[in-house]
Amino acid sequence: MSFQDSPRPPEEEEAFYMQCRAAYLAVFRSSLTNITSKQQLCRVLQQAGRNPSHATLNKYWTPKTSKLNFDDFCEILRCEKKTEKAELLRAFKKMDVNGDGYITHSELEKALTTRGEKMTSEEVNAIFSLADINKDGKLDYSEFCRLLLSTVEQCQVSAMERLEADAKLKRQNFGSQSYSPPKTTVSSASSAVAQATVAHPQTLETSDTTLKKQDSRSSSRPSSARSRRSSLSNSVTMTSNSSKASKTSEPSGLQDWHHTCIKGCFFLEEDGSISSLKYQLHVPQTTKVFLTIQPLSLSHSPDKSSSWMTVDTALFVMLAGETKEDSTLVCFTESKDKHKYVWKGDLNAGNYYLLPFTSGCRLKKSKSKKGVPNKPVELVYRTDTGELDLSRELREVLSDIFEVIDLDGNGLLSLEEYNFFELRTSGEKCDKDAWAICKENFDMRKNQLTRQGFMELNLMEATEKDGDPADLWVTLEAMGYNRMLELVEACPFQIDVHCEGSQASIQPLSLDTGPKLLNQALQKSITSRTGAKALRGQDNVFIYTYRGEHRVSSLIANKTNQKVTVHVNNEQSRNCASSRSMSVFAVEVPARTKMVCQHVLPINEKQDWTYNCVETILP
Repeated sequence: MSFQDSPRPPEEEEAFYMQCRAAYLAVFRSSLTNITSKQQLCRVLQQAGRNPSHATLNKYWTPKTSKLNFDDFCEILRCEKKTEKAELLRAFKKMDVNGDGYITHSELEKALTTRGEKMTSEEVNAIFSLADINKDGKLDYSEFCRLLLSTVEQCQVSAMERLEADAKLKRQNFGSQSYSPPKTTVSSASSAVAQATVAHPQTLETSDTTLKKQDSRSSSRPSSARSRRSSLSNSVTMTSNSSKASKTSEPSGLQDWHHTCIKGCFFLEEDGSISSLKYQLHVPQTTKVFLTIQPLSLSHSPDKSSSWMTVDTALFVMLAGETKEDSTLVCFTESKDKHKYVWKGDLNAGNYYLLPFTSGCRLKKSKSKKGVPNKPVELVYRTDTGELDLSRELREVLSDIFEVIDLDGNGLLSLEEYNFFELRTSGEKCDKDAWAICKENFDMRKNQLTRQGFMELNLMEATEKDGDPADLWVTLEAMGYNRMLELVEACPFQIDVHCEGSQASIQPLSLDTGPKLLNQALQKSITSRTGAKALRGQDNVFIYTYRGEHRVSSLIANKTNQKVTVHVNNEQSRNCASSRSMSVFAVEVPARTKMVCQHVLPINEKQDWTYNCVETILP
């Protein structure tokens, strides 16, 4: 997002953020705690005054979702508006056969047990018994809507008041065992009605909300005048990439150096994290080295620009120790030459880890639903003879996938390369016996699968399902494609290693989604390139701000014995895209811990950009 195009004025943005925190802390003890179930997501959305339908919950909690964090929750709230009384009344009026403002038990039961996501008779009875205040067998639905929305509002206000009044929460000691969820003043009957109705709101035919800006007004809006005694302001003005040359030039005579290369891919996971293969580099003798990493251009879309070609990439090089924890950062690609990110220097003989990295500023989850064409893209079809075949569009995509998983670029897939694909798409590996069967049925050369064999294998899987494309879609989506066959949640890349004195070798290690080694290298790259600045009045909380040629990264070091929460405000930045996707957010840093705060890139690389960030300890 562009910071200068903040969707709300600063005071409203801050009020919105405080509402997010209040709702989150009404359910969890800490903003570091992840949402780990659809039920928890429903609870925090209800605390924020939302009325999530099953369809809404399923939009954000898919079968692949394992967790959502506080930042994810804030983004969801930006997209989901509060339920309005008019919407509820319209839904109830459809059930009101007589038009007298009341609905009977039988009318309610018929509507809720036969439409939408059907409720049970027991659930309907529970709602009706609580909502039929006069016990006359009729439900005054206007009063019911007022009661429901009043309950929702009181829950939200109560959560905010709890956050405002509780000294422990003000100090951000969210992990304190003495903390308990706020107690509301509404009656148990009202709460039960709200919970029962909110659990199945779509049966009243209330509409799901798409990406619309919500109203952030609140009767308990906090003051926007925060104390600045514990603030630190960082301002960095960067010139456009078009007006500066790379500091690292290509060595003369590079064409005569020993060259080896390998491919890989960044994958955007369901929880927003980014994973990729790691590699081991073996350098047989001390030599001059020229390293590059860049997004990989694929061959089947020359007529249209590929979105992933603008994704930033980097390569961290760590000298391998006896254990991964003993590994030490040697260098990383700081310079940029067009799409290439480069490093030049000497490497001693030994084994190194090559750790690909992208900031997440340009490879991130889309806020809109995945593209679904008006007419489904055809993956398989029947020929004139009635046999199944792969469509031209699918063959082009599979050819590109082959290009990505052919790591060494020899035009063939080894068992190891194929298994990286299998682990990514199915979670299972192909053993040597199964590989031998593949050799009998599909085109292979030198015990490796050809491009034609890869097509045949996918056609066989489609044929076994009698043309059902469901499994093919699972494969395509796991590889980063949407339903329009666009590569939107992945970025293929290529690493090139040039050595002057000897031939280096590269081996892939693992597709690891828990990048502890990469995080270690990233933190070291920031702290080793810039000095620490202490927050005013906080001698043991430091901010490191790394300014590279094309990226700004910040890190928070908490050397105290308790958690601290740092409020981060980027609203004065210009032409900036953050890995956080928010202009105002908070980072909760555990005791005695370092944590990367954010990465920032220019939105338009041809224009100058200004990183202006104010970090403040929340009181």
